[in-house]
Amino acid sequence: MNRQQKTQIIKDLDKKIVFLVGPRQVGKTWLAKTIGREFSKTVYLNYDSLEDQVIIKKEQWLENTELLILDELHKMKGWKNYLKGIFDTKPESLKILVTGSARLDIFRQAGDSLAGRFFVHHLLPLSLKEIKYEQEQPDLNRLLQRGGFPEPFLATDDTEADRWRSQYIDSLIRTDVLDFEKINDYKAIKMVFELLRRKVASPISYASIAEDVGVSSVTVKKYINILESLFIVFKVTPFSKKIARSILKEPKIYFYDNGLVVGDEGVRFENLVANSLLKSISGRNDSLGLNEQLHYLRTKNGHEVDFAISANNNLVEIQEVKLSKGDLSKNLSYFSTKYSVKAKQVVKELKREKHLGDIDIVKAQNYLEELFI
Repeated sequence: MNRQQKTQIIKDLDKKIVFLVGPRQVGKTWLAKTIGREFSKTVYLNYDSLEDQVIIKKEQWLENTELLILDELHKMKGWKNYLKGIFDTKPESLKILVTGSARLDIFRQAGDSLAGRFFVHHLLPLSLKEIKYEQEQPDLNRLLQRGGFPEPFLATDDTEADRWRSQYIDSLIRTDVLDFEKINDYKAIKMVFELLRRKVASPISYASIAEDVGVSSVTVKKYINILESLFIVFKVTPFSKKIARSILKEPKIYFYDNGLVVGDEGVRFENLVANSLLKSISGRNDSLGLNEQLHYLRTKNGHEVDFAISANNNLVEIQEVKLSKGDLSKNLSYFSTKYSVKAKQVVKELKREKHLGDIDIVKAQNYLEELFI
């Protein structure tokens, strides 16, 4: 299945290093190799391969290579300085594409050795908008049930999709997490993972999870940060003009793989919309240089809406997600009036869309098909 970022990535390769990051098995290697076919001389090297490690360390690719693809390079000690050296001394004709299933963009917090030398593109699970490019009538229920990872979504039947997910879950914890950081208590992080699957769309308490698992709140926070760094979960924090206050408040947790969510259809649908919004926001940030973020809104007196999109710490739009309720949400109306901001009520089963001033009640199928990506 074609991925919509391909054209922009090829353009960006002419200027800088391109980092292609995203969850494991989301299609990064497939997309990288597809891009590679656009060049006459492409070299693909994976740091997980011992043979490729030797070539990478000794820089043994041919001088006439046009595209160099380096997969899982972040596992190499000193990879940032290595990559800086390659980029600063490369022939003008050489393009460099780096992929990985851990958050390569975390190096922004660890010095500026690559400052000004890269673009980042996030490859996230398939969205309804992306599927629409391949299928005239994309199946929202299929995406809701199977999630947007290409293999289970395209599987011939549900059994095949379930078998993929069973193996995927096992490899996430046993391989990816343990490779990423030394974990002394495998059972504890597995239990945190399982508890999060059942707490999707609700503000989480580190202390409560710590009590259930039998570890400290600091350890729970560390485990969740690891799961986030590996693109297994993502946090949605409350919006606040004061950034520090927003960070301190309880986040909500969502899964990149919709099939991992344990809950009713409403919870799974909210997770799907969260994924779609995050993908759209990431696409705009990566391609257009914007600074948008995904939040939710909550007040001490109980007013809450599911999502709030901000740009440069200013509210742009708020959203409430419903399975079938077409009546206007009181909380959505409250926040729209309070902040004078556009609002959408996104409803899965809706007979007729409504436009009420700054508030739109929209059918989810139509709305999700029209997102940025």
